[in-house]
Amino acid sequence: MSPAPILPDRGPFALRARIVTPLAVGGIRDEPDGLIEIEAAGRLSFVGNAAGRPELADTALDLRPWIVLPGMIDLHAHLPQVPNAGVGYSLDLLTWLDRLTFPTERSWADPSVAERLAPAIFEAFAAAGTTTVLAYGVVYEAAMEAAFRAAESHGIRAILGKVMMDRVTYDPTIEPSTILDRSLRESAALIERWHGADDGRLGYAVTPRFALSCTPEMLRESAALARSTGTWWQSHVSEDPGEIEEVRRLFPDAIDYVDVYDRAGALGERTILAHAIHLSDRELERLVACGVRVAHCPSSNLFIGAGVMPLSRWRNAGLTVGLGSDVSGGPELSLFAVARVGAYAQMARRALAAEEADILDPLGWLRLATLDGARALRLDAVIGSLEEGKEADLIAVDPGLVAPLPANGADDDDTADLVSRLVFRAHPSMVRGAWVRGRRLSIGPRSLD
Repeated sequence: MSPAPILPDRGPFALRARIVTPLAVGGIRDEPDGLIEIEAAGRLSFVGNAAGRPELADTALDLRPWIVLPGMIDLHAHLPQVPNAGVGYSLDLLTWLDRLTFPTERSWADPSVAERLAPAIFEAFAAAGTTTVLAYGVVYEAAMEAAFRAAESHGIRAILGKVMMDRVTYDPTIEPSTILDRSLRESAALIERWHGADDGRLGYAVTPRFALSCTPEMLRESAALARSTGTWWQSHVSEDPGEIEEVRRLFPDAIDYVDVYDRAGALGERTILAHAIHLSDRELERLVACGVRVAHCPSSNLFIGAGVMPLSRWRNAGLTVGLGSDVSGGPELSLFAVARVGAYAQMARRALAAEEADILDPLGWLRLATLDGARALRLDAVIGSLEEGKEADLIAVDPGLVAPLPANGADDDDTADLVSRLVFRAHPSMVRGAWVRGRRLSIGPRSLD
């Protein structure tokens, strides 16, 4: 293997490579001999064929046969759970939380744990090709401060939130009667310090964990906090049948799970709900009407046996859906690998349920992991595709590592075939470089050879 090129650390620079990207107007752009120019301010000033700018093409860093893609956008992950990735298979949701997740998150009560782990966690996201992550943290303010500082230093685009829990909590040191006020106060302080930091690269999501761990007051007050501060509001919904039954028991006045959040005033265009597998027709209609966005987490859904989302029906109904790794419910960070599991799951659902569902092709899964994720965050005017004027959030991928035989992976002339290999043969080292606003992200101390 030839030595890897020395990649530029920040703009201005230009790259010559194959460019594959979804487009805001629809469709996919594939430039086999593409050229991309990044300004010093981190925006894309040219995206096109190298023949269109011969003087720039001659001086650009030539990455061919590598491919340049928009960075992946992960709509649902749990920062402290990354070290648990790959364990807990087939445990039901509530057992998985009690046995694995809560003890791990409790360890972050010591902020030095976050200080040590968060930088490596963000490097791991970037190594997987993720340049934007919407993630849950923990209940501890100091640990979240450390996580935000790590994201600030690393350069990743991150929207994070301190977990809010007042019905069930893993922090025994807090007097129960003070949890609501303290959680709101600490969340507001983090919002003041971090929401919109670095000209919007960092953001905040108010994060009540889910209905089972929150009183109606917590849900209502957290939604009010998000509205008053212009932040996102994220939680889980309709992931597991056992969870749904428990929600029905705890909220007997609510029509259904979605109605619990609706009564709290939490549904809107800045609301991201993870999973949404087992929605009723009424719930689906209400989410669409309110403009709620959903993070589809197929790897997690199968890993813990929660179910398979009827993705085609949800999308055809008008629901905005992006992809989430849901690590560590999901076993890996790569959204390429998540797309692979999702594709298999949808094919199996169609076969076993005898549904006449549309099946996303590989290009559709690429869009789901990039531009649709940006749409879910209402950031599609800024990121999600490689188009002039947008910010330069991009990754460089080596197709040779997904080739079934040596040296033929770069020979896929058909765009769908090329992306199909990236999805169905995703390699852990295929992402060779990642940039946010033209600034190269550290992807960890691993060999690229």
